[in-house]
Amino acid sequence: MSCYVSSNDNRFYVASETAYGNVPSVEGENRVPAVRLRARQTVDRVQRRDKTGSRTFAGLPPGTRNRTSFDLSTYLTSWTDQGHEPAYGPMFRSAMGGTGHLFTGGTVASSTGTTLTFAAAHGMTAAGSAVVVAGEMRFVVAIVNSTTVQLNAPFTGTIASGTTVGPTMNYAPETDLGSVSIFDYWSPSTLVHRIIAGAAVDQMRIKINADFHEFEFRGPGRDIIDSTSFESGQGGLTDFPTEPALSGFDYSIVPGHLGQVWLGTPANRFYTLTEAELVVDNNIDTRDREFGLSGPVCIAGGQRSVRLNFSIFEMDTEATKSLYQAARQRSPITAMFQLGQQQGQLFGFYMNNVVPEVPEFDDSTARLQWKFTNCQAQGGINDELFLAFG
Repeated sequence: MSCYVSSNDNRFYVASETAYGNVPSVEGENRVPAVRLRARQTVDRVQRRDKTGSRTFAGLPPGTRNRTSFDLSTYLTSWTDQGHEPAYGPMFRSAMGGTGHLFTGGTVASSTGTTLTFAAAHGMTAAGSAVVVAGEMRFVVAIVNSTTVQLNAPFTGTIASGTTVGPTMNYAPETDLGSVSIFDYWSPSTLVHRIIAGAAVDQMRIKINADFHEFEFRGPGRDIIDSTSFESGQGGLTDFPTEPALSGFDYSIVPGHLGQVWLGTPANRFYTLTEAELVVDNNIDTRDREFGLSGPVCIAGGQRSVRLNFSIFEMDTEATKSLYQAARQRSPITAMFQLGQQQGQLFGFYMNNVVPEVPEFDDSTARLQWKFTNCQAQGGINDELFLAFG
């Protein structure tokens, strides 16, 4: 018997809450391939100013408000059951708001440039959904008619009639945000297990061209419930839930260097990207400061901030120089990133209107790099960012 607990004997599950802070049931398919979970609960350090006759801190009264926060990291892995949402889909719904939309795919009738025509009605009603053809992901920027759509960029190869259009799971920004419960189970079963109830994604980060593509979610929670001190009623539960039976779980990880980058207006494919990061800030405020409340009872999102950081090698090409010119003129460009390169292992995001900042010239290495930092996405109503799995 080991005298320590192995940090690898750990399993994570995520499920969406129907009411804030009420823990839902958890199933085997809710398991997510997380790398790390940090959960913290602290007590408000309010200041006592009563005179006690000494310099000793006299302590805080019971019932002082707690502050709960979490930070969950995971890799991009295979999407094997393409008829259902990926296991970490609830985290993306919490970050973006609303619900995910499954596009079931179709068959190509013809493809010319950025125009894609289906052999039958595609069923799309609005722009923003992604399509996957021959291992390449593109986003729909306009619905031409019931069978034809316009894409953000052309496919790199020739797409023949009869080619299959793969399914995609799509996420668009919405006004209202949801919450999730994060389940943290360990082996052996007698250890302390935890649930972060009322977890809301205040910030989402997507990191590109690391060893592996990484997703990071962080934000406030309502409470940390543990199996040792559990009391009936916490999180709307009568008993601390046992871990569901382990089912098939795919740990296939997508290498961080695989994918495509399309930048500019019109979009050009760049092969010189060295790193990139997408940051979504929801500026969440928890309702917990009113008189009579001992903890948060709901969440409210502030103005959404979507920022893109990326670095490229400078090249003496028109496409590269056009990025610098757009930054100097504060002219919006389009940006699309495809992570992965085959069906079932794809993730992508698209911004139709992002303003590049003037890049920093980094000459600290053998080749000159341009570092674009805090390039802000903008739009009309809930259209500054679209995400998809494929």
